[in-house]
Amino acid sequence: MPARHPRRLHLNAFLHAPGHHEAAWRHPDSGGHRALDVDYHIDLARTAERGLFDAVFLADSLAVRARPDAAVAAGLEPLTLLTALATATEHIGLIATASTTFYEPYILARTLASLDHISHGRAGWNIATGGGLAEAANFNLDEPIEHAVRYERAAEFLDVATQLWDSWADDAVVHDRRSGRYADPERIREVEHTGLFFKVRGPLNVQRTPQGWPLLVHSASSADGQEFAARYAEVVLTAQQNLGDAAAFAHEVKARAAAYGREADVPVIMPGIAPVIGSTEAEARRLARELTELQVTEPGVSQLSDLLDVDVSGLDPNRPIPAGLLPREEKLTDHGFTRSWATIQITDLAIRERLTVGQIVARLGGGRGHRTVAGTPEQIADSMQEWSQAGAADGFTIAPPILPGGLTTFVDQVVPVLQRRGLFRTEYDLGTLRDRFGVERPEDHFPEPVPTPVRRSTSRPPLARV
Repeated sequence: MPARHPRRLHLNAFLHAPGHHEAAWRHPDSGGHRALDVDYHIDLARTAERGLFDAVFLADSLAVRARPDAAVAAGLEPLTLLTALATATEHIGLIATASTTFYEPYILARTLASLDHISHGRAGWNIATGGGLAEAANFNLDEPIEHAVRYERAAEFLDVATQLWDSWADDAVVHDRRSGRYADPERIREVEHTGLFFKVRGPLNVQRTPQGWPLLVHSASSADGQEFAARYAEVVLTAQQNLGDAAAFAHEVKARAAAYGREADVPVIMPGIAPVIGSTEAEARRLARELTELQVTEPGVSQLSDLLDVDVSGLDPNRPIPAGLLPREEKLTDHGFTRSWATIQITDLAIRERLTVGQIVARLGGGRGHRTVAGTPEQIADSMQEWSQAGAADGFTIAPPILPGGLTTFVDQVVPVLQRRGLFRTEYDLGTLRDRFGVERPEDHFPEPVPTPVRRSTSRPPLARV
């Protein structure tokens, strides 16, 4: 029997100016002081493109969540920044986080369509459903929005956005100078959506894009998040701390997706990893210790108290958190999306590994919720390969603890190891971001026009909608 070829991984570069360790900004090698410097972000994107990454990914929050005295807590708006990166790169995908809770479908659909045109088919949308008090207070609200309501709104939002992207047929623009006919009005339609949350007439005032829709991404951990990802997402970002839980998560999401009649390879599951890389294991661990020693303890304790919804400041930092203070499973969906994600992970760690308060604070700071792995390039690649072979990951979102060096080191030292093992591409294929992830382009759902002597339309096989 011929040897089975290893499955090639997908890689996203998760960009956060200083790096993903909470104390990275204090390290002399961090670029945190350049958080508002577009040239710095261009350099990061070009490094990821040199490493043949599928995409760069930008998170977002519509509030100052972290304490601004203790961390880089603000930065450039993702869609604006990615538009700049689109003009400075050629191949790499551009995934922006944008909230369905506080945006309106028409505005966001238009902005993402514009990014897809500007980048020639490289746009992706991480569909965020945040709505905790910190964000709600910036949008005329005095209380956080109920978790289930956010997902109900997100589903309707996505329905409206996809209708808007489909409101122009692929061949709607005729651009016939001789006749003075720019577009065929029969190939443009109104949406006429009236629902629980939105009333939108349409059509969109941006023509259909190279991808039809941007790549649909969702960051999921909660039960509602898993269900939403299974039904709609084409790529799923997640934070998983151990192989068993990661494999179970991937299996569950794909099983739910299959129940919706979706293709076997959709969605693509990409857990986050924060690699601390050294030429030796001892060197990597030394760097990890340096970063831990730079952490300011009090903000980390405050963050942990907020995540668990209990004051842990008076607890002995060298002893585990009493089990009675940890939130029960049914309580984990009472808070905002980001809090729910992190709370699930931290609660699991605290129970599974009997971590002390100090150790949990260090873990929180190490990868901002993502799994931290310290080791040589070969050891980092070993861990990634193990997760892939166990069915826990179709790829990884790389969250370097320090930027720019952590990304450069990964590109120069880990990517070649993955390539030698046949786990990663050695050159970019042509095509859109959807093509790179193996996700079909949605068809425009307009009936084929009757051919005329002036213009004939070509048919193509129908493509599956999400």
